[in-house]
Amino acid sequence: MKIIGPFKQVVTLANIPLRGAVSDESLEIIEEAGILIEQGKVQIVDNFLTLTSRFPKVEVQKIEGEKVAFPAWVDCHTHICFAGNRANDFAMRNSGKTYLEIATSGGGIWSSVKHTRQATEDELIKNLLTRVDFLVKQGITTIEVKSGYGLKLDAELKMLRAINHVQELVKPQIVPTCLAAHTLPKDFDGDSREYLDYVLHYILPVVQEEDLSNRVDIFIEQSAFQPEESRWFLEEAKKFGFDITVHADQFTPGSSRIAVEVGAKSADHLEATSEEDIQYLAKSDTVAVALPGASIGLGDSFAPARKLLDAGAILAIATDWNPGSAPMGNLITQASILASFQKLSTAEVLSAITFRAAHALGIQDKGRLSKDYWADMVCYDTDNFQDVIYRQGGLQASEVYIKGEKY
Repeated sequence: MKIIGPFKQVVTLANIPLRGAVSDESLEIIEEAGILIEQGKVQIVDNFLTLTSRFPKVEVQKIEGEKVAFPAWVDCHTHICFAGNRANDFAMRNSGKTYLEIATSGGGIWSSVKHTRQATEDELIKNLLTRVDFLVKQGITTIEVKSGYGLKLDAELKMLRAINHVQELVKPQIVPTCLAAHTLPKDFDGDSREYLDYVLHYILPVVQEEDLSNRVDIFIEQSAFQPEESRWFLEEAKKFGFDITVHADQFTPGSSRIAVEVGAKSADHLEATSEEDIQYLAKSDTVAVALPGASIGLGDSFAPARKLLDAGAILAIATDWNPGSAPMGNLITQASILASFQKLSTAEVLSAITFRAAHALGIQDKGRLSKDYWADMVCYDTDNFQDVIYRQGGLQASEVYIKGEKY
């Protein structure tokens, strides 16, 4: 047991609801605070002097200077296990090429597939370790990582094994997701329905046998997999016992409704979501995940975060860090930009990158500094919690804690 403090402010996010709009007045801000931690979990957040007086024999880990502490951030959608570079995609987009035109000309996802297939597992592990470290230094201690640049049995397994091996080497929690249904591989001898059948009967059984992931994702889009075949695939994957998430409504609407109807944990992207489907999402337990990095990278509209919150949806924000459409990987910068364009409160942004993002991953004990939550924290050198979002990524995290231990 130990006490860490005093912090100028601790933003607990306690008592903020899981869904819907949130005002900044709802935030619990504890001034001159200390945090009592036992076996890596938060027990009490209170005034530092009150805590040290109440527990005089407990070890005290003193904080020097003025710092604000938050629950550590959660990035619930990334593609950071990859090889190669798609800088040329960015240049082509800026010359007026569409996403589909770039993919047709040999860029896009298939470019990353070729490079990732050629890479060794050790190379993927090395690259992934570097990217995980970059995210953790931002204060992100829970990171979802997808496969999906293999698109055949051996390559998908190589990616998922690399992701799982990295978890053995690092302290942040890595959540692997099988995205073998990312797009129809150009070298597959069959149509998209036959490829999804191949994923179901050849890839997913091995993923399950080796315990490489308990989550399955699919990209539903005109350039990837069509709605009805995707519904069938997701329902079949659920029969295996996998949790489901969906790349939905990125360029065309309608697939978020499928995500809701099959009971997906989340529907991610949503840049093209219709007014009707906003209401549909809001009445469900499926988390709406906005990915502003892809909007910035592609020059597209942002997900309708304001309308989703006002309708009562569960909104999360993630980086979508990938080698093509969202290469930035800076969660606070992306979330702050989304907040400006969608008029989100600071409380809504903080909720979307902590406990609501954790909920999208099926995690219920991260994202708040409350009793029995893991003591994953990010600290900043400031005396005002508002500075973090206000500075749009310009204020760097000073300390990161995982289960109460400094990273």
